[in-house]
Amino acid sequence: MRLFTHERGDGDKLALLVHGGMSDHRTWHAIEDELVGRGYRVIACDMRGHGRSPRGKYHPELLADDLVENLPSGADVAIGHSMGGLALSLAAERLAPKRAVLSEPAFMLGKLPDGAAEFMANMVQTATAESVREMNPKWSDKDIEMELAGFALFDRDFMKSFGEFPVDYLPAAPVVPTLVQVAEVSLPITAETAATLTARGFEVRTVPGTAHCIHRDSVEGFMDSLEGWI
Repeated sequence: MRLFTHERGDGDKLALLVHGGMSDHRTWHAIEDELVGRGYRVIACDMRGHGRSPRGKYHPELLADDLVENLPSGADVAIGHSMGGLALSLAAERLAPKRAVLSEPAFMLGKLPDGAAEFMANMVQTATAESVREMNPKWSDKDIEMELAGFALFDRDFMKSFGEFPVDYLPAAPVVPTLVQVAEVSLPITAETAATLTARGFEVRTVPGTAHCIHRDSVEGFMDSLEGWI
């Protein structure tokens, strides 16, 4: 599938950015600014069913295949959030970035509580600036704007496939050097999961004062946690 991709910057280093579910590439606007300012060329895509990319069948392996088909291999760093982190993990061996950063990766996606997918679909359908702000008090006005814009282009059929996913996508080992970035109030990564990832060779760092969308709760915290990785 041909994805919509956004590119910015002319630096010598290359960073790939993969957004999470219900969003699109614009969620990375502040991180993109930071990376371009540090000499990176940034390429960010809209995953299938999101943003300006086509609709289709939805499964993590298909999302990973799309990344391989649309993004260049050998990037200096590839960063994925939530569902995008899971897709990037599944694509990492083929994309072969020098380093990968998985921010709150959705490794246990098939283990969502009953009714979670329906709740998220309703949240997207009924969202207002006020409701998004209430749920995410640390976000900037632009983050609120980009969230609503992403919701407007999101295919809610994406949610219907969640129950079909395997319960456990936790990787056995990193195929490239990989940082797993965990929020202080994490949605997908429990303390037990973090310990398992560490034992399997991943570096795990917790970002204080953040929830699931670390890059929007604290740009400074997000970037600080990447020390030694970018």
